[in-house]
Amino acid sequence: MSMANRKKESDRKMIMKKMILNRRLIRIGLIGLSLYISTCDFTTAPESPNQPPNTTLANIPVDDDTLFALVTLHWDGEDEDGYITGYQYRYITHHLQVGDSVVQEWKNIDETSLELSFESSDVLNYQKFQVRSVDNLYEVDPTPAQKCFYTTQSVFPITEIVSPEANGKFFVIEQVTDWWQGIYLNITGKDKDGEITEYAWAVDSGEWHWSADTAIYIEPQNFDPLEGEHVIKVTSRDNTNLIDPVGDSVKVTLLKPSFSKNILIIDETNEKSFPFGVSATDADVDSFYAEIFGTNESWDFAKQGMPSKEVLGQYRLIVWHSDNSYSSASDYHKLPDHISDIKDYMNVGGDFIMSGWRILKSFAPSDAFPKTFTEGSFIHDYLHINVADETPLSPDFIGANGVGEVFDDIKVDSVKLASAFPYLGKLAQINIMPERAGFTDVIYSYKNLNDSQYWSYRGKACGLRYYGTSFDVVALGFPIYFIQKEDAKKLAVSLLNSMGY
Repeated sequence: MSMANRKKESDRKMIMKKMILNRRLIRIGLIGLSLYISTCDFTTAPESPNQPPNTTLANIPVDDDTLFALVTLHWDGEDEDGYITGYQYRYITHHLQVGDSVVQEWKNIDETSLELSFESSDVLNYQKFQVRSVDNLYEVDPTPAQKCFYTTQSVFPITEIVSPEANGKFFVIEQVTDWWQGIYLNITGKDKDGEITEYAWAVDSGEWHWSADTAIYIEPQNFDPLEGEHVIKVTSRDNTNLIDPVGDSVKVTLLKPSFSKNILIIDETNEKSFPFGVSATDADVDSFYAEIFGTNESWDFAKQGMPSKEVLGQYRLIVWHSDNSYSSASDYHKLPDHISDIKDYMNVGGDFIMSGWRILKSFAPSDAFPKTFTEGSFIHDYLHINVADETPLSPDFIGANGVGEVFDDIKVDSVKLASAFPYLGKLAQINIMPERAGFTDVIYSYKNLNDSQYWSYRGKACGLRYYGTSFDVVALGFPIYFIQKEDAKKLAVSLLNSMGY
């Protein structure tokens, strides 16, 4: 190898050794630096302290203004080093005449406005409203925004019970049905300086039930025990959050019907009002009905008045007859005056048969017939008769045709009416049912002579049967007492059989 080549090789080896040494030095330096870093503590600049949020109130209402107790306030918040998460508010009331103060607790709110009912029981009240922001680190504004004003005295609302009536007696059953939903409660109230927003009711010492409804049904589970005396109480709250401190209450008695007996006949027939020439006593009519319906259980309305709920509740079926006619609107049959008791009885499962001379007309004695009975009336809702009519005073009715296989034709007892003026063996002013609602069957249709001038009434319904989910009812537009007895017996047997008796 030449001298020059040996020189180049020697230089190359020297360079390689220096590079290896440098790499080793770098590794040693890095390890040392790492060891140094791991064994030394470095100090950093401290974080800036959290700045509390700030709160501002809108300038409405104006400070020191005199206002009604219901006030709307608006506010806003800001936070320089974070963000607002919510607000807290309270107010302090100074009663200026009484001299004391009421401090409310802080309350959380997310909104930036509030309609607030301020406690204003004194003649004049000084209100101090405060609101503070809350930031994302849960720090609150140390200087809450504040607004001061006066409020005039709020008047308590007054609450009254419209129904049920005090000391009333009402039928109850263990469960609600289509017809019985509980004890009906109707409330009314007034507030001189505002409006009532809620009503509440309670039974005995039970809890208060609040709602905006003024008409509700109190269901049976709210009475414990179900039967017996109970006190129903009501109160109300107005838009300034004042609650009627007195309220109203009624005592009621609840009765469960036993239905332990079959039939009670209520005799409202006034024999003294029979047509001139008809000779019949109260005993005669009682005997007639006892024979055709097969029961001696009878109640004389003229002597005993309306049967009590305790009496009605013993019987599965009530038969009400009013077989005398009447000529003036003030002398109508008195069943309509007691229809609330009959409806209460039917609602809990009692069956009902009514018959009489002008019996449907008694429900509207001053109105012209034909008459449409609207929803809410007994005739419409319970008898399912939409339109009722009455035939003229001229004698024309000689009997009724039974409809279907169950009900036989019946004839007027012309002997009883032979000397009756002006009837002379026939009946007049029969109530018919030209229009009826569903779930009803026509069981008797009007019958007159073939040559009668009142042929338009022929075949019209004068006896109706309603099939209900809780009760059955029959309405007859003629007096049963003036039907031939044997036919009347068939009528009664057919009615009872169809109703399950």
